[in-house]
Amino acid sequence: MAHGIGAPCVPVVEKGDYVKTGQLIADSEAFISAPIHSSVTGKIIEETSVLDINGNLIKALVIDTEQKNYFCSKITPPKIDTREEFIKAVRASGLVGLGGAGFPTHAKLNYDREKYNVDVLVVNGSECEPYVTTDYREIMESSEDIIKGIKLILEKCGISRAVIGIERNMPHAVRLMRERVADEPNITVKALPTYYPQGAEKVLVYNTTRRIVKEKQLPYSAGCIIMNVTSVAFIARYMETGIPFISRRVTIDGNIVNKPSNLTVPLGMTLGELMKKADLRLQPDRIIFGGPMMGKSVYDLNTPIGKTTGAVLFFKDMPEDRATSCIRCGKCLRACSMNLMPTEFEKSYEMRDLKRLRKLRVDLCMECGSCSYICPGKRNLTERNKLAKDLLRGS
Repeated sequence: MAHGIGAPCVPVVEKGDYVKTGQLIADSEAFISAPIHSSVTGKIIEETSVLDINGNLIKALVIDTEQKNYFCSKITPPKIDTREEFIKAVRASGLVGLGGAGFPTHAKLNYDREKYNVDVLVVNGSECEPYVTTDYREIMESSEDIIKGIKLILEKCGISRAVIGIERNMPHAVRLMRERVADEPNITVKALPTYYPQGAEKVLVYNTTRRIVKEKQLPYSAGCIIMNVTSVAFIARYMETGIPFISRRVTIDGNIVNKPSNLTVPLGMTLGELMKKADLRLQPDRIIFGGPMMGKSVYDLNTPIGKTTGAVLFFKDMPEDRATSCIRCGKCLRACSMNLMPTEFEKSYEMRDLKRLRKLRVDLCMECGSCSYICPGKRNLTERNKLAKDLLRGS
């Protein structure tokens, strides 16, 4: 009943109810929330709780699926003439941001036009995490939907132009999208430098528009809205079919995967069921939801695939590094894309020095993992940064 950022939803169906694919099964009155639809056809056999990827206990519905999906008869393409109707339709689709933390898309589009002069839609196709290729496949397989979605958003939200950012290490995607936008004067494709974390909000805005999102400001302040290529393509498909967000493409990869692949799976499918579809040569001892830099280890095979699960990585015999003392080499400072000081965050956190943490601007940390990755002492700097931010929020 919870996917991404926002209030969890409340079931609108009960145990024993028969539900069809695409049927609304949970919703919330909160603005920062997105409804949930059944991804399968079957009978609700249990209301339970499951641990999410962050270790939180979340309410869930268990559906005993049938062998075939039958779409809900209420599914129809939405009628959209105005901005308000468009945003309402996006909310009804259940879409959340598919490139990050899962912020409800309708809330992102419903910005105050009196306060913010948004004139650029930045479409994120950079996909900078290792292993993950879902957005690349979306570009290669659904480029027309991406263009349709961009044009819809520009028209309905009154945005003048769009920039699609794609890293240079995906030349086929860059070339394909440039061909698609050749006759679209208000849509351009920007080939971005290949480095991590290219897809981060502030980095992406600067590299596509040369605008700066200031501290504690949203991209609106720089006249931009950021959306993922898969989110944009889904909006185009939803406006044509009315089928809500009930499935997503997931990258399957890792050092014990015989055939790395992308699978389209129903939301709510458990990790254990997904493992049966993965071509593994060994039993994994570590499973990660997301990429290896910002993803999180999963400890329960009953963990469901959520709206923001872009990859599932399977590993065996991963090295267990022991942290040693800081040698003051400065590599973490040079690796930080925000020019922060991870070692100082660590010391200030250990001392519970809230004033210094604020002065060092720990809130600017995007938790990309670069500092931990580059550290020769194998210190868990990113982990300390997260704990430091939680400490500040709780103060």
